[in-house]
Amino acid sequence: MTRHGKNCTAGAVYTYHEKKKDTVASGYGTQSIRLGKDAIKDFDCCCLSLQPCQIPVVTPDGYLYDKQAILEYILHQKTEIAKKMKAYEKQKQMQKSNSQLESKSEERERVERFKTKENSIVSKPINPFTTGQSKGNEKGSTDGSSTESSTAASAATSSQSLPSFWIPSLTPESKPTLLKKPSKVVLCPMSGQPIKMNELIPVHFTPLDPSLDRVALLTRQDRYVCAVTRDVLGNSVPCAVLRPSGSVVTQECVEKLIKKDMIDPVTGDKLSDKDIIPLQRGGTGFSASGVELRAKEARPVMQV
Repeated sequence: MTRHGKNCTAGAVYTYHEKKKDTVASGYGTQSIRLGKDAIKDFDCCCLSLQPCQIPVVTPDGYLYDKQAILEYILHQKTEIAKKMKAYEKQKQMQKSNSQLESKSEERERVERFKTKENSIVSKPINPFTTGQSKGNEKGSTDGSSTESSTAASAATSSQSLPSFWIPSLTPESKPTLLKKPSKVVLCPMSGQPIKMNELIPVHFTPLDPSLDRVALLTRQDRYVCAVTRDVLGNSVPCAVLRPSGSVVTQECVEKLIKKDMIDPVTGDKLSDKDIIPLQRGGTGFSASGVELRAKEARPVMQV
């Protein structure tokens, strides 16, 4: 195809390639991209620090953490919960004091109304010759005063109902935000389930070459193997952690060997279904396993 045909702009069809190129150039429209292998956490890295674990521990849901990182997270969450609880208790105390002040002010107003009513009761001598005229005058005056008072009240209510930003007395005020009672449970940052320090299970990875130190081991791509079959572990290999020994084995080893006798091959302890914890892992850039491999960026959309 010639260059003129490749860059032809006289076509009657708005092709997908042109639309995609215009979307990137204009800055409008949601874009999606597939994550590569470098953008995904390795199976032996901490879910918080994203670095290889020095002292690896796993939750009952199968999420791997460095012990120092997860303990710092739990302590930080506990201090945050304590601060929120203190602010909630302070708000509760203020509401209680405000309700007490309101009840006292209402009682004081009730007493004042009673006093004004009692003071208005005064016995006066009745003149039988002027009662009719006084009643007529009172009716006329009351009608006039009632109309004036009604107009004044309507004007006052209409002026008070509308907020104004120029008159200080009519400026709208924002009410303080009411705090909800915080939960005292610390949640796992990955699964959202309650997490406790005593539920963390130590994990023991079997190195590929025991003679290498930790720094030399981390520089290699293949670092750990299955504790039973000696198969190399990686993101593309489903793994599981055995609770009694903390050993990491492949899921294939669990299905074919361990589930037959339900005995830990390292310590010889009896296993149950809860003692076999599938290790949550990141996927490779070619197979969606464990994580979503498509990232989306929501941007403004042009509408016709």
